[in-house]
Amino acid sequence: MKFFLITIAISLLSPIMTQANQSANNLGICLTDSMNGKERKNLAKWIYLGMSAHSMIKPYSNISTKDIDDSNKYVGTLITRLMTEDCPKQASIAFEEGGSSAFEFAFGIVGKVAMQELMTESSVSQSLGAFEKYLDQDKFDKTFK
Repeated sequence: MKFFLITIAISLLSPIMTQANQSANNLGICLTDSMNGKERKNLAKWIYLGMSAHSMIKPYSNISTKDIDDSNKYVGTLITRLMTEDCPKQASIAFEEGGSSAFEFAFGIVGKVAMQELMTESSVSQSLGAFEKYLDQDKFDKTFK
């Protein structure tokens, strides 16, 4: 069971696999359809908090252990609900047909949707697009003529 939970967590952070069976896709759709906007934002927050533990990012974050634990508790409760109450049939079929890779695919969809929820805020896109002022336009013009 712990292996599957780790697989789910990693899948939320990974790009979506290019191939999956229909049952894995159905599970991904059920999971995303079963979450509201607040839940998707909180899932994206959990992803952010997890990434903040990286040694290159950690010096820039001021995240408490309590914040991380609260987020872990929230996501654990959310995933439990999604898998056992909202989408148990789809989860069972997906696992039967595709094993843990079906969960990887399905939760990859969930992670992508959660991140899209954050990316729609204009302040995020402005921040991520701020590097543009440092591009060497002359080099781009020469390359793409």
